Amino acid sequence: MAHPISEQTIREVAKLARLNLTDDEAKLFSSQLGDVLGAIDQLKQLDVESVKPMPHAYDQLNVFRADQEAPGMPVEDALANAPDKDEPFFKVPKVLGDGGGA
Repeated sequence: MAHPISEQTIREVAKLARLNLTDDEAKLFSSQLGDVLGAIDQLKQLDVESVKPMPHAYDQLNVFRADQEAPGMPVEDALANAPDKDEPFFKVPKVLGDGGGA
């Protein structure tokens, strides 16, 4: 059972998301979103009281590896492809202004 979503509602949401939609896209998305909401309604009707919540769709064991100390990458290798550097550091453009407002 699809939910009717007006093209006007689709256009309002698109405007908030700063998206420009053609008339055909607004019509298509209106239909598709209505279908999605209808599918969600079908799921809401299912009786899930006896279903135990699960964090994963399948059993999962601890996937973490042991924390072992290892040597890091040499500075020369790390800086090898850096577009700008000031040994032994990466040099990056300033991103904050002098006003301290960020």
